Amino acid sequence: MKRIILTGGGTAGHVTPNMALIPDLKAAGYDIHYIGSYEGIEKKLIEEMKLPYHGISSGKLRRYFDIKNFSDPFRVLKGCREAYTLLKALKPDIVFSKGGFVSVPVVLAAKRLSIPCIIHESDMTPGLANKLSIPCATKVCCNFPETIEHLPEGKAVLTGSPIRKELFEGNKLDALEYLHFSQEKPTLMVIGGSLGSVAINNAIRDNLNELLSNFQIIHCCGKGHLEPSLDNKKGYRQYEYVKKELASFLALADVVVSRAGANAICELLALKKPNILIPLSAEASRGDQILNAASFEKQGYSKVIQEKDITGDILVGAINEVYNNRKQYIAHMSESKQANPVDTIMDLILEVSK
Repeated sequence: MKRIILTGGGTAGHVTPNMALIPDLKAAGYDIHYIGSYEGIEKKLIEEMKLPYHGISSGKLRRYFDIKNFSDPFRVLKGCREAYTLLKALKPDIVFSKGGFVSVPVVLAAKRLSIPCIIHESDMTPGLANKLSIPCATKVCCNFPETIEHLPEGKAVLTGSPIRKELFEGNKLDALEYLHFSQEKPTLMVIGGSLGSVAINNAIRDNLNELLSNFQIIHCCGKGHLEPSLDNKKGYRQYEYVKKELASFLALADVVVSRAGANAICELLALKKPNILIPLSAEASRGDQILNAASFEKQGYSKVIQEKDITGDILVGAINEVYNNRKQYIAHMSESKQANPVDTIMDLILEVSK
C-alpha cells in the first residue's frame, strides 16, 4: 500500500479539492494522511471524513505591515520542524498540496526528504504560498492554460480543479419538489459566495419582476442578506447558504450567475452550466477573479460582467443572452481538457508516486 500526504488549509477552497480526491485515492489503495494547521477549517472537515489528521504550527506571510509579521516567522519555522518530523516518521510515497500557508512547511520538508510533491494552483497566477512551494514541486497542476507561462518549463499540467463527486449526483425532480417550482419554466441560480455580494443581490432584486417573467430563481445571497419581504414571492427562493441541497439545485439550474472564484467556476465547468461571472473587483482582492473570469470567457465557457458595470439592464440582458445561447456554451465546455480533473490528477499521482 502506498501512502500519500494531503496538505492545504486556511480556507475551504484549499481543502475541498483535496477532499474531492479522497474517494479515488482510497479506491486506488492509498493510505491517506492529512497535514493542516492546529485549528483551521481543514481540521474539522478532514476529521469528519475519519482520516488521520496531523496539526502543525502555521503563520501567514504578508506583503503589508501587520504586528503579526514579527511573530509569524517563528510559527512558520516551528511548522517546518514539525512537518519534517512528521514526514520522516510517516514516510509517504508522495505529497499533494492544495496551497495555503500551512502547506509551505510540508512541501519544503518533502523536498528536503526527497519525497515527490505535486502542487495544485487554482488561480491564473500563483499566490504567495505556492510561489514559495513551486521550486520544490515535481509537478504543478493548474486550472487555466494561461497559468502555464507563469510556471517552470516541464512542471505545469493543465488539469482543472478536483470536483466533489456528490455535486454530480443532484436530482432535478428532488429540487423541483423541495422548491415547489414548475418543470415548465427555466431556472436561474444566483451564487454570490458565502459572504454574499451586495451589488449582485441588489441587481437581482431590483429587477426581480422582469426576471421572474422568464425564470424561476434560486438566490444564494450570503449570510445576513436575506430579504424577508420576498419570502413568499412566487418562483423566488432565497437562502443564506446552501449545502445539502446544492447538487440538486445545480442540476435544476439552466443558467448560473456566480462570482469567479477558481473552485466555483471549475464546478460550473465540470457540470457544464452556462453562466455569467461577476468577479470580485481589484479593490476588494488581488484581482485573481478578474483573470479567472477573463480566461473562461476567452475559452467560450462564460459571459463576464465587471462589478462596476452592473446595472439591471446589463444583467438581465446577459442572463437572457446566455440562456438563449446555452447550447453553444455547453458545447464549448464539453470540449474542455479541464472537464475531468479528478481522473487527470489521479493519473498524475499514480505516475509520480511510482
